[in-house]
Amino acid sequence: MSQQPAEKRTERLLNLVIAMLSSRRGFTKHELFEEIELYSEAASTEAREKLFDRDKAFLREQGIPVESYSDDALFEGDNTVQRYRIRSEEYRLPEVTFSSAESAVLALAAQMWEQAALGSAAARAVRKLRARGVIAEDAAASPIQPGIRTSDPTFSAVFRATAGRVPITFGYRATGGTEATRHLEPWGMGSRYGHWYVVGWDRDRQAERYFRLSRMTTAVKTGRGTYTVPAHFDIHASLASLDAVFPAQRAVVDVRSGAGAELRLRAGTANATGPEPEGLSAPAAGKDRISLTVTDLDGLAADVAALGPAAEAVHPPELRSMVQAALMAARERQLEPVPEFPEPAAPRTRAPKAAGAQERLSRLLDLVPYILANQGADLEETAGRFGVSAEQLAADLNLLFVSGPRYYPNGLMDVDFETGEIFIDNADNLSQPVRLSMDEAAALIVGLDTLAALPGAAPTDAVASAHAKLSEAAGTAGTAGSAIAAAVLPSGAAPALLEDLRRSVSDKRRLSIRYVVPSRDEVSERVIDPRRIFSENDTWYLDAWCHRAEATRFFRIDRIVDWEDAGAVPPDTPEPVQQFPASLFTAGEADESVTIRLLPDASWVAEAYSAELSTALPDGSQVVVLRTPATGWIPGFIGRLGGAASVAAPEELRSATAAWLDAALENYA
Repeated sequence: MSQQPAEKRTERLLNLVIAMLSSRRGFTKHELFEEIELYSEAASTEAREKLFDRDKAFLREQGIPVESYSDDALFEGDNTVQRYRIRSEEYRLPEVTFSSAESAVLALAAQMWEQAALGSAAARAVRKLRARGVIAEDAAASPIQPGIRTSDPTFSAVFRATAGRVPITFGYRATGGTEATRHLEPWGMGSRYGHWYVVGWDRDRQAERYFRLSRMTTAVKTGRGTYTVPAHFDIHASLASLDAVFPAQRAVVDVRSGAGAELRLRAGTANATGPEPEGLSAPAAGKDRISLTVTDLDGLAADVAALGPAAEAVHPPELRSMVQAALMAARERQLEPVPEFPEPAAPRTRAPKAAGAQERLSRLLDLVPYILANQGADLEETAGRFGVSAEQLAADLNLLFVSGPRYYPNGLMDVDFETGEIFIDNADNLSQPVRLSMDEAAALIVGLDTLAALPGAAPTDAVASAHAKLSEAAGTAGTAGSAIAAAVLPSGAAPALLEDLRRSVSDKRRLSIRYVVPSRDEVSERVIDPRRIFSENDTWYLDAWCHRAEATRFFRIDRIVDWEDAGAVPPDTPEPVQQFPASLFTAGEADESVTIRLLPDASWVAEAYSAELSTALPDGSQVVVLRTPATGWIPGFIGRLGGAASVAAPEELRSATAAWLDAALENYA
C-alpha cells in the first residue's frame, strides 16, 4: 500500500531530524538529499529545494533548533558548502525536576486549555515534562478548575503571528455592522468578558487598536517582514484598559413585581450611586424601579429585551432606544415567512481525522524517550497515555523501525512490540525529550499566570516555583507566553462566595442555596453537594449533586443569591466522572424539540446550546433543532438576540413568540 502524503512528510521530517542529530559537523543539502530517499520524489530540483526549505522552517516552528553555517566558503555568499545540523544540547529539554506540588499546578495549567486551540500544545508539553517528573493526574486534586475555550477559528493564526511578530490582514465587522479589511501588527492577545481580543498597531488608523476575534470575517493572512513591540506594552494592562472604553453610567429599569430575578440580583451588587436622574415619572402600578451602574449598555439592553413585557427600559434614552430596536427587529424577523428548507439532519459521523505532520512528529519524538525510560511498557496503556488507538501506536512504532540513515542499516532503531510490550534500542540520538515549542511553552506559562491571579486555585508558592523552572527550561520559546493573557476571574460573584464554595468542595460540606433560574424567571431553593468549581473563560460554574433534581446540575456562581452550610456530605455521594463537561446543556428523554432559524450573527447558538440537528440555508443562515425541557424561555431568548434568530417550529411556539414580542413593544408605544 502506498503512503499517504501526510505519512510521507512525517517520515521525511523524522529522518531529517535523526540525520541532523547524528553529526556535529552536519550535512550539506546534497548529502541530506542522498541520505533521505523521500526527497528524490520531488518533481524537479527546484521543487526539492523548496521542499527542504519548508521542512527546515516547519522544524524550527516546532522548537527544533535547525542550525545552518558555512564551512570553507570559497567566496563571500558561497552557499554551496552550507551545512545543517541540530546540536543535541540545544535540542533536548534541559534537565529540570518538579516537586509533586509543582507537578500538580503544571498539570492544572495544561488542563485548563483542554477545550481550547492550545489544548493539544498543552498536552504535548505535559507529555514532554513527564520525563522530568510531571504527573498529569495530580490536576484532579484541585477544587477550583479554571477552563479556557477558544472556539474562534482565527485564534491559532493570530497567536502564531503575535508570538512571531508577523503583520496580519483580515476582514473585520465593526460594532455598527460595517465591514472592512484591516492591517495589524499584533502586539498581544487575551480574553476579556468571555471574548478574545488582539491588540496592536493598526496600520490603517496609525494607532493602537483592539479587535475581537469573533468579529473577524475572513481567514487571517500573514504579511512579510517583522516589527518591534513597544517596550512599555503590557498585555495585562492593555486588556484592563478595556474597562475604561465605556464610562460607567446610571441605568433605570422598571420591572413587574415578582419578575426580573436575575436583574434584581445584579442590582443588589451593582452599587448604583448618586441621585436618580431627574424628570423620570414614577413607575406604573405593579412595577418596581431598579437602578444599576453599568459600563456595558449593550449587554443590559439584551437582558432587558429578554424580559419582554415584564420590563421597561427607562433611562438613559439610549438604553430605551436600544431595547425598543431589539424588540422591533426580533418581531419583524419572527413575522417573516419561514423559508423552505430540507429536514435538519444530525451531523455526519466522520472517521477520526488523520494526524497532521506536527502532531505525529511530536508524538514520535516524545515516544522514543518515553519508551527508553519505561522499557517493556504495555502497548494499550502507552496508547492511552499518548491519546491514540493501539493501532495508531503500532503504526508509529513501525515507522520508527524503518526510520534512520539510508546507507547505514546499523543506524536503524530496534523496535519490538510483538508481545504487547514495547522495547526500543539503538536510539541514542532521540533519547532525550525535545525542547518545548513556542505554543507548548505559551500554553503552560499562560496557564500558570492565570492560576497565580486566581485566589484559592492553587498554592501560590508552587505556582511561582513551577513558573520559574518552566520559563528557564523553555528558553526563548517561553517569551511567547508574555504575549497572551487569559482572564478567568469570576465576575458578578461575591469573593466570599467563591471562597465558601471552595471550602465546601475541599471539606465535603453540603450547602443550602437560593438560586436564580432565568429560564423561569424565579428564585429557587436547593440543597446541593458541591463537587467542583470550573469556568469557561470568565463564567464560573459549580458542579454539584442537586437533591431536588436528584441529578448532577451546573449552577452559575453569579446567580447564587444566598448560601449557608447544611452539614457534612455523606461519603457515598457520587463523584464527578469528567474534568470538564463537553456541554453545559444535556437533553433529557422527555425534552421538547424547537426549530430555530439563526442568522450568521447568531451562529454561535448552535454550538453553545448543543443543537442536535442543523441545515444551512442559501442566504447564509441556518436552521437548527434544540432540545429543551420547557419552551417558556424561548420568546425571551429570541428577544435577546434582537432579530438574529426566529422560531421556525412548532407553529404554536411561533405564534406565542410573536404575541410575546407584541406585548413587550407595548411598553414603548
